[in-house]
Formats: sequence, structure tokens, C-alpha cells
Amino acid sequence: MVKKTAFIRLLGAALILTLLFAGAGCAKTTTGEKELTRVRLTMTTWSGYGPLFLARDKGFFEKHGLDVDLVIIDGLSERKQALAGNQVDGIATTLNIESQFVASGIPLVSIWALDDSYGGDGILVKEGINKLEDLKGKTVAYDYGTASHIFLMTVLQRVGMTEQDIQPIQMTAGDAGAAFVAGRVDAAVTWEPWLSKAVKEGKGKILIDSRETPGLIVDTVALKKDFAGAHPEAVQAMVDALAEAMEYWKEHPDESNRIMAAGLKAKPEEFESDLKSIRLYDLAQNKILFGSPEEPGPLYETQKQCIEFYYQNNVIKEKPDHREMIDPECVRKASV
Repeated sequence: MVKKTAFIRLLGAALILTLLFAGAGCAKTTTGEKELTRVRLTMTTWSGYGPLFLARDKGFFEKHGLDVDLVIIDGLSERKQALAGNQVDGIATTLNIESQFVASGIPLVSIWALDDSYGGDGILVKEGINKLEDLKGKTVAYDYGTASHIFLMTVLQRVGMTEQDIQPIQMTAGDAGAAFVAGRVDAAVTWEPWLSKAVKEGKGKILIDSRETPGLIVDTVALKKDFAGAHPEAVQAMVDALAEAMEYWKEHPDESNRIMAAGLKAKPEEFESDLKSIRLYDLAQNKILFGSPEEPGPLYETQKQCIEFYYQNNVIKEKPDHREMIDPECVRKASV
């Protein structure tokens, strides 16, 4: 019965994705006299992806010749399935997730850095846990193989600890936050708004957050390599549109925040609160992060670290070439 139920669920999920992404892929649409290239991107409801909605809803994508569909899929396996099945052309996600997907046979290339977590991810703990060493023997909820995992392992390694020193409990970041607030675990690796919620409700405190690991949890727009190779003009157009959107955000922050919040189906005040723990990247910062083929930027080292981390922890079986996962050319050519 269990196997049969699981099969039915998988079959249902596949059917839903097929219907949802019917007609996906690169296509030409027409708005007035302008022919637009269709691009579909998938993502979760992370506030750092707000600039994509700003570029869409303010018409920057269309201005540069793109018809961009932004499809929110919260499940990691479902996003992977959408990419593998050519139902989307790219994804907004963290470098560590991209490492997993590429290692599993889905070639991706990062073209634009959206944001990094600067306090948006952290470890919630009960009273009495005052330092990382106090986590020894405690129940810690986190999502294995995700940004939460790499963050936890990175900070534990600083004090000579590993997963063997804790009692790991597999949960998504959201479920981990909810479990902590409900008092079911000693600690949880999660993100906003669960970090603030737990502190506000007096359920615990934040032991450490991603301000202590700047540049570790970075989100980029990554396109499938075959799509990027076949449509270089669309890649440049996407970078140009996002660069323009970020300039608009700096000049019109209140309007831009309302647009991004609406796209993510969040309240404006919640979205603005999230921005306090996220650093959104503009074109100038992207140029630094990507660098050049002669002098690669720090994005390359972060990607390399993610790959090495997952390989050492047996999340991936082979190490993809991090240099093949980043393309700096469109960022280098962009201007605003």
C-alpha cells in the first residue's frame, strides 16, 4: 500500500508539472511589433528573488526583448524535475543547489548574482545553549543537502565539530523553524521569518546567523547550458534587464519593494523586513563577483567550496568543474 501510494503521488506530481509547464521552453511571442524570446525560470518564495519580479512587472524584460515567466515551485525535487524535463529554461537558487543539479547531469551556468544571505539564515537554539560547542548531543533540525546544511557544517567546523557530534533531524528549513517554535527540537537551522518569529515569541534565541559567513549563501540566476548556448542574445538581455531593474530599485525603493512583495505574495512590510538580512546585488557588485576569465571573481571560489563540501559529505559522487558553471561575459558587457 505504501509503495502504491508513493507511486500515485509521483504520477500525480508529474501530471501537474506537465500541465503547469505545457508549452515551456524558448519561444517567440509578439507584443505590438516586437518579437519577444520566451524564457521560463523557477524559484522558491525567497525575498532575494524579488528583482526578477521587478524586472518583469516594470517592463524591463520586455524592453530588452524577453517574455519571462516566473514560476514558484517550493519543492526542491520538483524544481529539479522541471529542469530535467525541459519544462523551464533556468532557475534562481543558491550556488550549492546548482552544484547538486550539475553533478546529477543537469548542466547550468550562472549569469547574474541576485543576493546573498546576510543574517537571513541562522541557528535557533533553546535557552542554555550559548555557544556552538553546546550543540553537542542536541537535536538539530535542518534540511540535508541545502544551504542550511552547508551553513551548519561550515560553522561547526570552526569549533572542530561535525554532524557526528549532534543528533540531526531531517526537515525543510520552514518545517525546522516551525518544529523549534513548537518546542520539538533543541535547535533548528532555518531562515526568516522563522528566526524573528521565534525570538519575538520568546521561544529561543539566534545562536549564529549568516552575517558570520558573508558570501557563503549566494543566489544566482542560472540557465540551462543548452538554452544559454542556443540563445546568447536572451542571456545578455536578461542581464541587462536585471541591471536596469536594480538601478530602478535604488532610485525608487518604496515602489520597487511593493512590486517585489506583490510578486512574492508577501506583505510589503514583511518584505522590507526581510531585506534587512539580505544583500541585493547591483551591476557594479556583479562585475566584482564575476570578475573576468583572466581574473575570476569571488563567485568562483564560493562555487568551488560548495562543490568540495558536498563531495566530502557524499552528497554528490563527482565534482563538476566550477569554472564551467559561471559565465562572466554578459555581466562584463552590461551597462546602465
